[in-house]
Amino acid sequence: MTTVIETDKLTKSYGAHRGIADVDLTVEQGEVFGFLGPNGAGKTTTIRLLLDLIRPTSGRARVFGLHTTRDAVAIHKRVGYLPGEFTLYDRLTGGQTLEYFANLHGGVDRDYQRSLVERLDLDPSRRFREYSKGNKQKVGLVAALQHRPELLVLDEPTSGLDPLVQQAFFQILREAVAEGRTVFLSSHVLSEAERTCDRVALIRDGRLVRVARVDALRDLAVHEVELRFAEPVPAVEFEQLAGVSNVVVEDHLLRMHVNGPIAPVVRAAARYELADFVSREPSLEETFLAEYGHEKVEVASNGR
Repeated sequence: MTTVIETDKLTKSYGAHRGIADVDLTVEQGEVFGFLGPNGAGKTTTIRLLLDLIRPTSGRARVFGLHTTRDAVAIHKRVGYLPGEFTLYDRLTGGQTLEYFANLHGGVDRDYQRSLVERLDLDPSRRFREYSKGNKQKVGLVAALQHRPELLVLDEPTSGLDPLVQQAFFQILREAVAEGRTVFLSSHVLSEAERTCDRVALIRDGRLVRVARVDALRDLAVHEVELRFAEPVPAVEFEQLAGVSNVVVEDHLLRMHVNGPIAPVVRAAARYELADFVSREPSLEETFLAEYGHEKVEVASNGR
């Protein structure tokens, strides 16, 4: 599989202010890679380093195998980028803004451009200064997508979008990936990563906490398990299992928390006459909160 993004101990120091430190990432062609963390964790700093908008203090990064600081122009030709705050010339209309970016890339497929405008429900005739936050975001998304780049780098792409437009955007992303393109998507809205990403990286205080597939991350959180048996069973059978805690016995009912794979609990329960088995699977949001402890993060599903 072709590596599209690779970083090696990528570091950006702002002195007393938080940057990023020793970030090691690998993103493969054709995947949607989520870069998750609360505001200020280092997501935007990492993206700006990948695009040579700022220079690293140490470490290195490559995109398409090209060095980000030496080959930035060649990289930019193959990338569609949506910054966290998309702004441009207030007097230009949305259509003129899209034309500006189309010309920068040497032209675009007009039919595809029109399709994006329609699917994202954008009125291109209005001036940029007249747009709401959500409509500005739509202009930015079309500008990033319209030239069919090999790599999409999207910083908080659903910010300000209503749920119906979000649905259309996610479908467009799926189509892009089906064509072999790659998506690097930063977010602090965990439900959208759960729906769209193949793998995710969690970043906290400028350092990577974990990189894993989305389904693997759920295994890190605590399942709430309830077992009802036809007769009393010894609680010690479950208390000694790895990852099991907080075992509570109520007559024929056992409640417990399971951190990690649930298969050992299933096998232990199968040795007895089991009447009912209930397990509540943790969401990615709960996993993320567990990783970050009590640090405040946004977990709303509407992207606002």
